[in-house]
Amino acid sequence: MTISAFHRMISDKAPPPALLLIGPTASGKTACALALARDLPVEIVSVDSALVYRGMDIGTAKPSAAERALCAHHLIDILSPEEIYSAARFCDDARRTMAEISARGRIPLLTGGTMLYFKALREGLSDLPRANAALRAEIDRRARAEGWPALHAELARLDPDAAARLAPRDAQRIQRALEVVITTGETLAKAQARREAVPLPQRFVTVALMPSARGELHARIAKRFDKMLAEGLIDELAALRQRYRLDPDTPSMRAVGYRQAWAYLDGEIDAAGLREAGIAATRQLAKRQSTWLRQFREHWPDWIEIDCLRPDAADAVRDAVLARL
Repeated sequence: MTISAFHRMISDKAPPPALLLIGPTASGKTACALALARDLPVEIVSVDSALVYRGMDIGTAKPSAAERALCAHHLIDILSPEEIYSAARFCDDARRTMAEISARGRIPLLTGGTMLYFKALREGLSDLPRANAALRAEIDRRARAEGWPALHAELARLDPDAAARLAPRDAQRIQRALEVVITTGETLAKAQARREAVPLPQRFVTVALMPSARGELHARIAKRFDKMLAEGLIDELAALRQRYRLDPDTPSMRAVGYRQAWAYLDGEIDAAGLREAGIAATRQLAKRQSTWLRQFREHWPDWIEIDCLRPDAADAVRDAVLARL
């Protein structure tokens, strides 16, 4: 569809549209997004906490150079793996990028697998303090010296409810919960209860890719992880470890696939254990993503759900979007 035809289609509708293409890992989001790009004047905005990192290509299934050449992509390769990205920063980046795309007369197409980012963009962020680099460094120093279970025990003393919801080695969430309670003097639940949504100038059309058969999605996940291993995930991580100052608790290295590959490089698991752990972790990720999606379905009125396993899923997505524009 040409831009002029698109303008005629939506000229009587305001505000301008923004598309959300959402689904669990291995549901075919990239293929459907690129199919939309062939028919609509879209620019893709990545909603993924790992695609922001340069050099993390294989383990994130990052769109290839050829795929990115089909249409503009945003919020990919914007950070070093040493840096920290957050939901708050994503919301700032996404709002700015969406406004720029709409101003060009094109459609923002937001797609990815970081469900917290979708939720934050649509429903607002809890009124939590911004990341405190000095405090995080001190928590990380203590974790290296004492271990995360010790910090989990400290969190249990300061905020028992938050600690009860977290595993003793859930480093990222323990760190954030401690940061909040130390900074604010409040429990995490109380701080999260304050939430403010920032109105967006676009109207959403949300397409969710959901699997009708969990076993088939699991088969896709296994095939996808095997492809990452064959393409050189281990070599990619080894190069990242040589180039950057990273450790297993660096946020970028907590990503599924990289976490297991790190254990392999450190000799903690063998090749068979890497494959087994990587596939299991990816299945757990898909399960968590599906839980988020069921919650979204209850609250987002623009929801369209399509079986990602149907052979014509890309055509179904395109037809559903065109009908809503």
